[in-house]
Amino acid sequence: MHVTTLPYAATGAFSALVTDYLAQQAALKPFYHRFPTLEAFGGQIEEKQASYSAESRERLVAGLREQYKEVNLPPSVAANLELLAQPTTFTVTTGHQLNLFTGPLYFIYKIITTVKLSQQLKAKYPQYDFVPVYWMATEDHDFAEINHFQLFGKRYEWQAENVGGPVGRMTLDGLEENVLSQLSADVPAAFIEAYRKSSTLAEATRLLVTELFGEMGLVCLDADMAALKQALVPVLKQEISAQASFKAVQTTNEQLTAANYKPQVYARPVNLFFLTDQGKRERIEPEDDSFVVRNTDLRYSTEELLELVGKQPECLSPNVVLRPLYQELLLPNLCYIGGGAEVAYWFQLKQVFADNKVPFPILLLRNSGLYVGKASAGKLRKLGLTANDLFQPLPELKKQVGSAIGQEEVSLKAQQEALGGIFKEITDLAQRLDPTLVKTVAAEAQKAAAGIGNLEKRLSKAAENKHEIVFTQLTALKDKLFPNGDLQERVENVLSIIINNPEFLQQLFDAFDPLALEFTVLEEE
Repeated sequence: MHVTTLPYAATGAFSALVTDYLAQQAALKPFYHRFPTLEAFGGQIEEKQASYSAESRERLVAGLREQYKEVNLPPSVAANLELLAQPTTFTVTTGHQLNLFTGPLYFIYKIITTVKLSQQLKAKYPQYDFVPVYWMATEDHDFAEINHFQLFGKRYEWQAENVGGPVGRMTLDGLEENVLSQLSADVPAAFIEAYRKSSTLAEATRLLVTELFGEMGLVCLDADMAALKQALVPVLKQEISAQASFKAVQTTNEQLTAANYKPQVYARPVNLFFLTDQGKRERIEPEDDSFVVRNTDLRYSTEELLELVGKQPECLSPNVVLRPLYQELLLPNLCYIGGGAEVAYWFQLKQVFADNKVPFPILLLRNSGLYVGKASAGKLRKLGLTANDLFQPLPELKKQVGSAIGQEEVSLKAQQEALGGIFKEITDLAQRLDPTLVKTVAAEAQKAAAGIGNLEKRLSKAAENKHEIVFTQLTALKDKLFPNGDLQERVENVLSIIINNPEFLQQLFDAFDPLALEFTVLEEE
């Protein structure tokens, strides 16, 4: 495997906020706590150790043991569950939706980044232990975002009824007919059996992720659990009483906008959902000195809702504004690893953490990558290109390849400029002899310029046609590695690679360097 890297900015696929963060631009420094370097984790460890109570650790470990009691634990996961009971153990966390069959490749990249960083921290700080954690987004309710995946150009989609509640609680009705029975024999059995052995999507996801990453010690956490929600009670009460998170995020959004960055998410007056008896997840909104649950007949006074929180906090679910805070309350966490959009919305939350006296974690952009299989790598070499060249727009690539194979580049720019000079002289003459003809001259100049422009296009097309086969191959290669013009990691599923390359996960682990903060290209030789 040949591995190269390039700056994220050079890919053209990441927002200005992300690239400015990686460049440590001064305008963004007020919105995060510590920049991700190995040295910065020393201060983060001390801060988290001082704030994370023994009670919080006991609650976390008890909840995890309950969740894993039906799982055949890999030794590395069992060891990490034991380590989490120790006051010198910390976590590195990533989170993601419960996408069917892991969804796009970047889910895999998130977890590999998390595992690799945990090991790097252990090497730097041997007196402590570091456990990689996958925060399962079981309380999300957008089924349409997770019910499909793409494999070898075909879309597999799970059709289910009664959606709109926490996806982790969903039973797997219809999945066998819609998806599992449609898959080819090439799909590893572990992927299919994880769903066939499970009763809910959360169970299936835990089994599959443990099958893929259990040997690396990854721990999966499902926070949709009554015992764990006890950690959130003070936040829930504050949210109901004062709507403080809304005010904090609004202020930060104004500051981000003033710094020329667009906020990723917008806070609501109440950043909570209600989990109904019918299995739905509905918004809670203030209305006429009380709180209503949308799409239901439920209405609570402030006192009634506070009483419910004290007795049954599991009835409420934090939205995108408060979920990160819930995560950091539950875990002895040092770092959150996410994609560009996640890093962007975490930047909106620093004041929410400060208001709740919870340490703001180090934010790390997950590793991103492009995988170039052996066949594609061979085509690249035939075209005289490197994988890094492929991040250029297709017209630029065609020019580069055309130049290499001797195609003449057609440009009539000099002729256009010469023509412009000629018509300027004619315009000056018309101005002296009969100014009424100036407009006529201008019209003729425009017509002539358009004619030369059309000739340039036709000549370029003629030059291109001389090498049509090469350009067709180039276009097909670009489309394969950048499906729909997007990064491969945002479209393709990991099965599209590991079916032909079972060593892919280990290759990713070897290639990724979380703190290098560069895009990685893996090319089979």
